[in-house]
Amino acid sequence: MNRIVKLTVLAVALSTLTACTGHIENKQKNCSYDYLLHPAISISKIIGGCGPAAE
Repeated sequence: MNRIVKLTVLAVALSTLTACTGHIENKQKNCSYDYLLHPAISISKIIGGCGPAAE
């Protein structure tokens, strides 16, 4: 049972670190920010630091 828990924690950690990151630039291409899980919950997006994102 302990082995299953360890493998599950490892799988969750790897999927979070490898598949859920990204980079967004604004329309003028003069500001960008990185996000970890989803762009909508990035601190830069929440405070509106870069303005609208480019398509």
